[in-house]
Amino acid sequence: MQWTNERVDILTRLWAEGLSARQIATELGGVTRNAVIGKAHRLNLQRGQPVPEPKPIPKPPVIQEPPPINHPDIKPWMCRWPTEGLGRHGLSICGKTSQPGRHYCAEHLTMAYLQRKRHVA
Repeated sequence: MQWTNERVDILTRLWAEGLSARQIATELGGVTRNAVIGKAHRLNLQRGQPVPEPKPIPKPPVIQEPPPINHPDIKPWMCRWPTEGLGRHGLSICGKTSQPGRHYCAEHLTMAYLQRKRHVA
């Protein structure tokens, strides 16, 4: 018999409600009283204590792709990191060679990664 997440949740709920190991085994079906006691022991379950609510898993932040830039001087290999002033080639983007399969150069990929990591923490 496998202890699936669903069966463990049922065991935890019934144990907290104060049902006996025999009653829980009957409710689950296909499991012995000793198996219920052993699993409850491994889960450190206590009788009559409320079941803790699971903590929500935070969603990772969405990395926004740079907007498409339609300019005849911008080539596909150029880094599209926006700059405050005119960057290389007289454009308002970095313009360095971007990493393969990415829109940014190595320096700006690192900056984007560090910014993303700060937002998650």
